[in-house]
Amino acid sequence: MNRSIVGVVSIALALVLSTQISSSAKISAPAKNSAAANQKQPHRLVIQVDVNDPAVMNLALNNVSNVAQHYSEIGQKVEIEVVAFGPGLHMLRDDTSPVKARIKSMSETMPQLAFSACGNTRENMTRTEAKEIPLVSQAKVVKAGVVRLMELQERGWSYLRP
Repeated sequence: MNRSIVGVVSIALALVLSTQISSSAKISAPAKNSAAANQKQPHRLVIQVDVNDPAVMNLALNNVSNVAQHYSEIGQKVEIEVVAFGPGLHMLRDDTSPVKARIKSMSETMPQLAFSACGNTRENMTRTEAKEIPLVSQAKVVKAGVVRLMELQERGWSYLRP
């Protein structure tokens, strides 16, 4: 008698658990699909460049290209901003950028792409080099690159440092 009660309870417990697992799987799957289908705001990515290294600069631009292509392929919008400060400001300097041509080309085909140059770094370079620091035309100057990164993250932007 005890064995049959244990057997019935075991079967009942198994049915309850399988029903809960099945129900939660059915509920969560449509939520993902409907969220993607009903996207109202664009995805937003901010990329930090703080080193004077052409490989890092090219990797950042590759990331930009890959992210933009991914969301384009699935019919969703994305905004991307590259923030350069410290030694990474060379990425946006008109006189020293090893990626100047790529920045120009990408900006022409990606209106959702922005480049921000740290004003503090530019001022320090101007003093150190005793000359005005020219920037590529695609760059806009922000007061402080680190503050720009913080503000975008506080507004929900995803952050990447290649």
